[in-house]
Amino acid sequence: MTDLAANNTFVIAGIVFITIAVIGQSKLGFIEINPGCFGRLLALIIGISSLFYAAGLLNFSVANLDSLKTYLTELIQQSLSSINELFPGS
Repeated sequence: MTDLAANNTFVIAGIVFITIAVIGQSKLGFIEINPGCFGRLLALIIGISSLFYAAGLLNFSVANLDSLKTYLTELIQQSLSSINELFPGS
């Protein structure tokens, strides 16, 4: 028997939740799914975030977050200096 990797699990969960969000009210044999409007929206959000996580878009390491913080800090400082050059009297 093969083990499911975490990415495969998130892909399957994402597809299931998006299917619930799209189909909405359905009856599958002995299972009846009736999520309502809020439930469909929540299923859509969970499904999309599960697929993003499985694709690796939500897998942030601490090193990546630190480099992103440094980049954004430098970008904001450059933008502020550019704005100060445009408006020298301010």
